[in-house]
Amino acid sequence: MSVTPRVLLSIDYEPVFALFRHYDSIRDLKTRRDMDGDFTLRALDPILAQLGDAKASIYLVGEIVQWYPQIPQKIISAGHELGLHCQYHRPLKNVDALAADLRDSSAWCKQYDVRGYRAPMVGISEDAYPLLDSFGFKYSSSIYAPAGTLLQKGNVWEIPVSTRSRRAPKPNYTAPRDFSFKLLFDGEFPYGSSFSIGLFAKKVLHILEDELKRGLSPVVIMHPYELVGPGRSARLTRDLLRNPLFVPFLRDKSAFLAALLRSFPVSPLGTYLDEVLAARENSHG
Repeated sequence: MSVTPRVLLSIDYEPVFALFRHYDSIRDLKTRRDMDGDFTLRALDPILAQLGDAKASIYLVGEIVQWYPQIPQKIISAGHELGLHCQYHRPLKNVDALAADLRDSSAWCKQYDVRGYRAPMVGISEDAYPLLDSFGFKYSSSIYAPAGTLLQKGNVWEIPVSTRSRRAPKPNYTAPRDFSFKLLFDGEFPYGSSFSIGLFAKKVLHILEDELKRGLSPVVIMHPYELVGPGRSARLTRDLLRNPLFVPFLRDKSAFLAALLRSFPVSPLGTYLDEVLAARENSHG
């Protein structure tokens, strides 16, 4: 039994203000919902329409479930994999902070049988994997590594967001392994990041084609505000003036998504992992 190569398509479903760290300390639920301005609710149907018959992993920020309880069921009813991004979007490399966030997310994750996790900013520590296991997660996609990398971290599998390396891939990687200039200087291009897609969309499509021809299944990330415009506001303008490096995250990537879906097979990460593990079991049986 062989596993057909495909693009492992994921959407980190978060409000646009989650990009900017100076909002991390605001915890009042109503204030944060008001800042969202119903965007994450309004964006869902247009994004599902853009996906059409293709299926993706949609990693949801849990506070959105509190704001709009209908969203997780709509994702599942459309045939997509529902995963956890976090409950409140902020760096969660500290294990105690991650544990608290997972406890805050646990009720809705159990309700919808969530198996997959994506750390905010794709930033996770090696010590986080036993904690994810204790909360029932089967896999994570929370580091960067070359396409084709699949790591077993105890009972949790790590399916990294894809990079292309000028060097031979290592047999193992540890966390953290973040998107950084160090990664670039060490010879890796993290093309699976939506930041890279915002700068080099055509190049990323060419890389995806080449990776599939090599029998690999690359992982790419997108965000709702890249597929449906959040609308300009004075607050967003100020945020981008303060953080101009975030501009690529907000570039319209709907044409990129359309080209990707037109050109390549796609699937959720969980579906791919199930097929890989079944193929391994059959080969050993």
